[in-house]
Amino acid sequence: MPLIPTEALPYFENMIYLPMILVILERDHETFEKGPFKLKGPYIKLIEGAKKYVRTELQETTIYLRRNDMKVIRNETDALFTEYVFINGGYEDRRRYLNVRLRNRTEELLGMYFAMVEK
Repeated sequence: MPLIPTEALPYFENMIYLPMILVILERDHETFEKGPFKLKGPYIKLIEGAKKYVRTELQETTIYLRRNDMKVIRNETDALFTEYVFINGGYEDRRRYLNVRLRNRTEELLGMYFAMVEK
């Protein structure tokens, strides 16, 4: 039996990406609020809509991990990699993610959430 069930991996990764996306959206919201933009409303509406979707998914992810006694801990970071520890029922699985991959996937997910708002 694998340490991390295949069906749980997306939830573990959500706990990596979704908080990052929320931080980015919060900063962007603040930038648009304070920035010299003539028409802030559409941008802020887009950001707020995306935050709503991200928060909902983060809440569902948190509930899933809690119910299944799982945790994600951010461990060491260097110039190239960030290590995360996935804990499942007392077992630890350490995974290293390339920082460039983390950035690219975060950007991809951000685009996905913006597209959801536009629908």
